[in-house]
Amino acid sequence: MQVAPSILSADFGHLAQDVKAICEGGCDLVHVDVMDGHFVPNLTIGPVVVEAVAGAATRPLDIHLMVENNSFFVDIFAPLRPKYISFHIEEEKHPHRLIQKIRALGIKPAIVLNPHTAPASIAYLLEDLDMVLLMSVNPGFGGQQFIPSVITKAAELKMLIDKHNPDCLIEVDGGVNAINVKQLAEAGVDIVVAGSFVYKHPDGVNAAIAALK
Repeated sequence: MQVAPSILSADFGHLAQDVKAICEGGCDLVHVDVMDGHFVPNLTIGPVVVEAVAGAATRPLDIHLMVENNSFFVDIFAPLRPKYISFHIEEEKHPHRLIQKIRALGIKPAIVLNPHTAPASIAYLLEDLDMVLLMSVNPGFGGQQFIPSVITKAAELKMLIDKHNPDCLIEVDGGVNAINVKQLAEAGVDIVVAGSFVYKHPDGVNAAIAALK
């Protein structure tokens, strides 16, 4: 299992230190949640802070856009050379065009599905994607409870991926812990995003990342 700790749960007063800690602790990606206060009712971080995160990180960035006007934000963050940029299918009117734009910038494109959005809705796009991110909480805030139905949803998505694009990865974000990660792995999930579990683990970030792996 690849682990992408979400810096949304980090201490922003010591952000560089917290980013370095997860990288040294063995994470695979640094998950960056960008929220604009419109698509979701929360406002998080902009390009200046993400640039600082990129400077502190020794692992690739995984930028998750929870915004309106996705193309505008892709232009802002592309110079930071993240490994992935993911956007919500619920917001994007021209997903195929945006996928092509992200790939042309040398970044792996990914689509995000909210808890209520069916995997079948993106079947026609799977062959053009490197990753699909399933939200296992309602997007906007950290520390929420895991929605169990995402396990069945991940298995359904895995079947579609095996049919259309076996190289496409599945990522799950929200309420992931050392117990449900096993069920997610069995369902075919490749990457888990964890914020509170990693940064609030009683034995520290290294132990949390190891437990998820």
